[in-house]
Order: sequence, then C-alpha cells, then structure tokens
Amino acid sequence: MSLDEPAGHISLTLNGDEITIPARATDRLSEVLRDAAGAKDVKVGCNAGDCGACTVLIDGAPVCACLTAAGQAQGRVVETQAGLVTGDAVAEKLAQSFQRHQAAQCGICTPGMMVSAVALLRSGVALDEEAVADALGGVLCRCTGYRKIIDAVLDAGGDAVPLAEGGVGARVARLDGWPKVSGTERFGDDVAPADALVVRVIRSPYHRARFRFGDLESYAQENGLALVMTAADVPGANLFGVIPGFIDQPVFAEREALYKGEPVAAVVGAADVLDTLPDFPVVWEELPANLTPEGAAGSDLLHRDRAENVMCRGYVARGDARGAMEDAAHVVSGAFSTGFIEHAYIEPEAAWARRVGDRMELTCCTQAPYMNRDGVAGVLGLPVTDVRIIPTATGGGFGSKLDMSTHPFVAMAAWLLNRPVRMTYTRSESIATTTKRHPSEVQMEIGTDATGRIVATRFEGRFNTGAYSSWGPTVANRVPIHASGPYLTPNYEAKSAGIHTNTVSAGAFRGFGVPQSAVAQEQLFDMLAGELGMDRLEIRRRNALRNGDPTVTGQVFDTGMGIAECFDALEPAWNRAVAEAAAFNAGSDVVKRGVGIAGGWYGCGNTSMSNPSTIRAGVTAAGEVMLHQGAVDIGQGSNTVITQIFATALGVPVSQITLVSADTDLTPDAGKTSASRQTFITGNAARLAGEALRAQLLRLGNMGAEAEITLTGDGIALTEDGVTQRVVLPEAEGDYALEVVESYDPPTLPLDQNGQGAPYAVFGTAAQMVELEVDTALGTVKLLKFTAAHDVGKAINPLLVEGQIEGGIAQGLGLALMEEFIPGRTENLHDYLIPTIGDVPPIESHIIETGDAHGPYGAKGLGEHCLIPTAPAILNAIADASGARVHHLPATPDRVRAAILAAKGA
Repeated sequence: MSLDEPAGHISLTLNGDEITIPARATDRLSEVLRDAAGAKDVKVGCNAGDCGACTVLIDGAPVCACLTAAGQAQGRVVETQAGLVTGDAVAEKLAQSFQRHQAAQCGICTPGMMVSAVALLRSGVALDEEAVADALGGVLCRCTGYRKIIDAVLDAGGDAVPLAEGGVGARVARLDGWPKVSGTERFGDDVAPADALVVRVIRSPYHRARFRFGDLESYAQENGLALVMTAADVPGANLFGVIPGFIDQPVFAEREALYKGEPVAAVVGAADVLDTLPDFPVVWEELPANLTPEGAAGSDLLHRDRAENVMCRGYVARGDARGAMEDAAHVVSGAFSTGFIEHAYIEPEAAWARRVGDRMELTCCTQAPYMNRDGVAGVLGLPVTDVRIIPTATGGGFGSKLDMSTHPFVAMAAWLLNRPVRMTYTRSESIATTTKRHPSEVQMEIGTDATGRIVATRFEGRFNTGAYSSWGPTVANRVPIHASGPYLTPNYEAKSAGIHTNTVSAGAFRGFGVPQSAVAQEQLFDMLAGELGMDRLEIRRRNALRNGDPTVTGQVFDTGMGIAECFDALEPAWNRAVAEAAAFNAGSDVVKRGVGIAGGWYGCGNTSMSNPSTIRAGVTAAGEVMLHQGAVDIGQGSNTVITQIFATALGVPVSQITLVSADTDLTPDAGKTSASRQTFITGNAARLAGEALRAQLLRLGNMGAEAEITLTGDGIALTEDGVTQRVVLPEAEGDYALEVVESYDPPTLPLDQNGQGAPYAVFGTAAQMVELEVDTALGTVKLLKFTAAHDVGKAINPLLVEGQIEGGIAQGLGLALMEEFIPGRTENLHDYLIPTIGDVPPIESHIIETGDAHGPYGAKGLGEHCLIPTAPAILNAIADASGARVHHLPATPDRVRAAILAAKGA
C-alpha cells in the first residue's frame, strides 16, 4: 500500500492476532489502534511525541504511536500494554512489580512506561538506574516522581507477591492498581460510544476582543453540522463557577472575550466533518488587554462590581506586627515572584454525554462529581437530581479537574440533539484554556530577637487570578493563614489580593497558594540565619510550633503539630550533607555544592467552613459487604486508603469489601478530591460507617465488642470466646439487609475581621532538604538527593505515603527550576517543560506519625504538604552553593547565572 493512498486497510499482527483494519496509510497509528482495533490501552496525551503515553512496540522496538503513520505498521508485529501483560512472561512479572511498588498512581502514563520497560528487559542490558532512566526517558509522568517506577523496573525479576490484605498501617497494594498495570483501565477518552458526535469549541485568538458572528445557520447547513452553539443556545444559566458569590464564568462569551482561548461558540458533528470545516464565521476586534496585576487598577473592569479589578482580599493579624518589627534585633525582607504553572496531567480533559429521557448523564474525568453535577444542572436549567455524573479513571488532576471544562459543551449538545456527544481537549487546548497555579508577587519581612526567635512577620501578596474567579477566593483566604509557615509568630500581619487580568483563570493547584508564600518565607529564614550566624536547621527548630502554641489565627492544637519532629528527623542527614558539601567545595572552583532546607504546613480541608463527606455501606442478603465510596481517586490512593480504614473499623479483610466507586446516582457526596481532605474527612466518614455496621452485626448476634466477624461466602459468622454462630440477616429492604450512612464534618470556626479563629481541624507538616550542585560559570543546577520528613499523623498505607511525597517533590522541583506557562507561547509539552525521569534524584522519606485527635486512627491528609517545602529548599541550596539568591522563579540557568553575577557585583 502506498503511503499516499487515500483510504484502504492495514494488515498487522496486534498482540499475537493477525488483523486487517480500515485505515489510511497516513493516519496516526495511535488513532487507528484505538478507534479501529479497540486498543484503548494506547493512551494519547499530546499527539506530538512529547509525553510518550502512546508508546507501543513495533517488531520489538518502542515507538510513539502518535508520530507513527499507520502504513509503517503494515505487515509488522505491534504490541501494546494489555497484550504484553496477558501474553508475555516478562511483562506479567513487570506488572506484578508495578503493583508491589505502587509504580502506577493515576495510571495514564503506565502503558508507555511499561511498554518501554518491556523493551529494555527483553534487551538483556544490565539493569541499573541509569539504564532504566535512559529507556524510559521519553515517557512523562506527573504523579509518581518516577522513583517508584525505577524501583519497579529494577525489581521486575522479583517473585514477591503484592500485599493484598491489611488494615490501617499496612502497605496494601493499590486496590485499583491491577487495571492500570494490565491495560484494562478506562479514562475519559476511552468510553464514549463509537457513534457519538464530536464537539469542537471556537475560541478567541486574542487576550481580549469584541466579536460578532456571521450567518451561523447557513454555515451549519452548508457544512453538514448537527448543531452550532453560542450563548443564545444555553438552556439554563450561561454561567458557572465553584464558590458561591464568585460564580462568574460564562459557558460562551457574549460580545466580548476576556482571555485568549475563551469559548465563543461550538460546532457539533461527525469527526470527519469537523476535520474539513472552513473558517468559522466570526469577526474579531482586538482590544487593549492587561496581563499582569501591575496594570489592573487602571485597566477596564473585567467585572463591574469589582473595583480596580480586585476579585477579593484576605487578611490575618495578630498582635502588633509593625511595632514589634521596629523593636526586632534582626530584620530581613525581600520581594519574590512566581509565574503561571500548568498542571500538565498527561490525560487531557475528556467527557461524553447522553440524554436519558428528561435526565442528563455525563461521563468524564473529574475530581468533583457532585460539584460538576450542580454546575451542569445550572447550565441546562435542570434540577440537580436530573443530572448524573459518572467519573471514569482520572489521569491526574492536581486541582484543575475540579473545574468544569468539557462538561457544559457535551451536556448542552447532547441535551439539544438527544444524541450521544463526546469531546476531548487537544494538548494545546488543555494547556491554553484550563486553570493554572496563581502567579504571585510577594513582599515579606521577618524580625527576630537577638536569640533568633521570631518577634514579628509582615506579608503582602498579590495573585493573578485571571479573567474569572475559579478558586481564587480560596487562595486569597488560605495564604494569609499559612504565610507564617509552621512557626510560632506572636506578632503577625498578612494581606493578600486576587487580581483579575486578561489571562486564563488561575485556580486550584496542589497547595492553593501556599507554595508561593513558602518561597518567600523560607528564603527569609535562611537570610535570618545568616544575619544571626546560626545553623539553618536550628533556627527553624527553635521557632517551630509545638502542641500548645497558638498559630497566627490564635488556634491552639493539643496534638498533631509535628513540625519539630520533622526537623529532628532530618538532623543526621543535614549534618552529613553540610560536612560533605564543605569538603567538596574546598576542592572545586567552578562547581559548588549546596544544601538547602525548608519547612511547610497545610490545613486539611476547606477554610473555616462546613466540609462534610458521606459514606454509605451495606450488607446484602448473601452476606456481601458493599462500600459506596464517592471520593474520586485521581492517583493519590483514596480507593485503597478509605477501604483500609473502613475494613479496619468493620473488622474484616480488605479483600472482602466490594467497592462501589464514585457515581452521583450510586454514591453519596464525599466532597471534592482536593485540599488534602479525603484521607482525613472521607476517611473519618468511612471509619464511622465501619463502626456503625459492625455494631449492627454484633447486635444481631448478641456478641461483645471484641467479637470476630467472618464473611463465609454465603453469610456472616461471629466468633467470641471460642463460640461461633451465624448471623441471621433481616429481610432486605431495597438493596441491603443492613445499611448505614455516616457523615463527618471537621470542627472549624469562622475567622473574625482580623482572621482569628479555627480555620482547620488538622494541619499536616513537612520538612525537606536537598543536596545539589551549581555550575557557577553556567548557572546550571544538578540535583543530587532529597531527604523528606512528613508528619502524616498515622500512615494508613506507608507505600502510598512515599509515592505522594515523591510525586510532590517532582512537581516542586518543576516549580523551582523550569516551569512557567506564558499565555500564547507555551501551549504544548515541548515548550512547557516538566521534570523527566532524569531530573528527579533519589528521595529518602521519613514518615513521622505523631497522631492527631481528629484524624481517622490519627491520620492526616498529605497531598499538598509534600510540594510546599520543595522549591524553597532548592532555592536555599542554590544560595548556599553559589552565594546568589534567586527571587523570581523559575530559577533557570540564565537567572541563576545573573544572580551569581549580581552577588559578585559584576
């Protein structure tokens, strides 16, 4: 078959089967394998060869299927993850190793990683970390930090069986892990019916522009479109958002677009029709735009009721910060900034929708099914009970998949046409138009007494929240609470403001603004240590909050404030690393070694507001235990952790719990997967449900609290003092013979006008140190090792804890050294850089378990905490190595080199 043949068939051997499938020779092999051959384990993350998720083997060699023409596979042998795991002994053992090491988190990169690893293992090359990194270097992962993946490949010849049982504290294999490592997991773009129509959005090419349409009806008829949608077609409110009082984003702009990429219309039709459409009939008039907070006050208002384009402000004050600062023995201050940061999950946003009578069903990748349900209902003008959200596996989220993206477009089209409709963002569309980490501009000063104890801190931060609010109010209110860091600060004043600009909206991203404030606060701590001639670890430990100390909001914790223990855990590594760096630097003129340290803290859950989760559980007439768990697992492990908590409370093995995962028709609202809340809040609801169901069973058998529950396969038996009896279950009413529904809402209090109150029931704390080298002639930074200590209260699953720490550190080093989204310029994964497998050094984790009065079995959340200290630790290590301090991120080689020259007075 010639490569320019317009249509035809391709014959190849796919996973051992000889097949002939319809395809043009020039089609992407990835699309042909997925759409014609049904190989949905081939994932498409970028269609540019940047992410490697689509890697397959052709005649044993790994290739990016998205860059390979289908004609190149003619007559050849193609292998994908699913085929390898079921038919190749090497791949089967590799899959078991991935399970043992929890090397698959969200799972979207796992096919590319495993296929690449199989090629390496088959080659017979001697395995070491360098060989693994070289073989897997073309595949990007945003969740794991790569270390567990390297461990899994190096251990691929092992025979240990992944741990399948165990309650709280056990390193149980991820309960949803096998579908990820076997290639059977299905994500947002994998599940739409073949006959679904496709939606494509028409977006503004300018940062700000007026627009008017031509003849849309004629355009639709002449081009065979099923539908053209604009603001006039929205059945309900042309508005959505996430925080009451800040619901301000239209589905389609009306008359004026406020940022580059804002939707103004959408076309719906068959994919081949959309591929050949002429230009959409819209005329643009570019308008002056403002992209930074600096010019916001004098620019046109983006929202009429927000003077000077200020979305909202945050404020916390305690004591007399200004007066105490004047009396301080030592004062340091500085200005620091960070840019837009892209979430860069490997799975682009995807959804499909269908109308079922007078109800809407929407299947999507998401972090917040109930929030999505309410948002879609508002757009369609339906009661929330008439919308069903069915989450697929979610290939990474980190905050951005809390917001709606594809949802309103597919829901509107399916509702209006009464046909299935699907949509998947392109990589450029995903990066250009979804929410980002807020850029920050921070001014901060800290004062101490002569002994190095903090007497006052003052903070002021401006955050670019973009054209619409998204989670901007959360950032503006959370940052002033956290900007002190986990340190005793008797006199404190912190102000923040979210500022509207003509950019894509900034929203939730792992830390809700706290990583940005930590960049300032932790660098100033190092500067204070220099002023005082004090060890940098010691000044932190001296000021660390302890149980019984008031935070800057006046909150006092009797248990769970574990930052001092985190610093203590780092001391041996710190002393070693500092000595080794001094010895290295004595013999090196250009390359200098540095050691950096930073602390961090994070309040789990919503700030000063109700934040409940609900769990439902039941026992069937046959004695099967069902757990309706609606907390979406985006790779962090909530499916596993919450089941472990429930199983421990009930007193049965994890393997005997049948999990019913998130679905707004089947599971109660467990709240959004964000703010490090699921282990703590939904975990508590699961504990309460397990205890309540256990109490019902024991009461039926008239047994005491210590009785053992056994699920026999055809019923339930109870054993106490050597006596066993079967439980006679009541006749089922509805689904279950026994049923419980339990909720947990953390005890918090509102903040007063000075930000005093109890905003969180639980704070997690962390300390990290990094060893690195700086080439002072080039400004390049080489990371050598991280050592991390995290107080998690109680590690429900230590292996998952380690994975979260490693993944957070990888994202933190991206923030520090390489990542910055520039609207209109970095809208792909080769211009927007994220860490690769070669960028993340070894990580040693210390899990600290101080316990907590509120957490389930003492456990706290973890997701946010593991990123917060990383960037400041790196910046402190750069300064330690080179004498130069970088104030504006990312610390790219040119900025590091410029800082070195400035420090030398050059």
